[in-house]
Amino acid sequence: MTSSDGYLLDNRQDEAGRRFDAFATLFDPTTFRHLEALGVGSGSRCWEVGAGGASVVSWLAAKVGPAGQVVATDIDTSRLVPAARPPVRVLVHDVGAGEAPGEGFDLVHARLVLVHVPDRERALRSMAESLRPGGRLLIEDADPALQPLICPDEHGPRERLANRLRHGFRRLLADRGADLSYGRTLPRLLREAGLHGVQADAYFPVASPACTALEVATVRQIRDRLVAAGLATDAEIDQHLADVESGTMDLATAPLISAWGRKA
Repeated sequence: MTSSDGYLLDNRQDEAGRRFDAFATLFDPTTFRHLEALGVGSGSRCWEVGAGGASVVSWLAAKVGPAGQVVATDIDTSRLVPAARPPVRVLVHDVGAGEAPGEGFDLVHARLVLVHVPDRERALRSMAESLRPGGRLLIEDADPALQPLICPDEHGPRERLANRLRHGFRRLLADRGADLSYGRTLPRLLREAGLHGVQADAYFPVASPACTALEVATVRQIRDRLVAAGLATDAEIDQHLADVESGTMDLATAPLISAWGRKA
């Protein structure tokens, strides 16, 4: 992805807020469970990478308290304004290009970020190097190639249309440099970055109302690009949105793979 390409899912678009809300509903319980297990507490120094929305940042801020610090970074920080007060410090930052915004962090976390970053290797190295000895790194990313369907139970024409549009979405992501098989590589990459005690698990939501909300927001956000690329017609997109909003389709997301490890 180059600067002229732009991020396919721009934080400044109206639908971005709905997507962040859906992600929070779907994935915050999993993320918070992992963060809790990694020992985030009063006085911790944390770096939230590619924060996007404010749900994880706000949770971290409550955990670290006034004695701690949460550095929240993103290439577009417009959605972080509500959280920008102590102990939170908000910075515009590109994790794939810039130096880490500090060192000696107790925890570094990124969710649904690195799959989109062109220089993922540099980004991961930067995050690992910013940890203090004993600090923890938690990376959570999708693996759309592992489960590529929005409707795993493809039993009718509505589901077949939905899966064809999902294929178009994955193609748009890949054309912009996204690694659609990235999630499964995380345990190995954390070990190669020198981390110890690496573990991982996966979460795969199916038939949640938040899956429906996420699909509607995503399709509305990319519909012009789908049409321009010849991947769908406006009529097909309108039909798909009507099918999804009927609330009678069982939608899924790509598995979210969470991997964590400790700096020696």
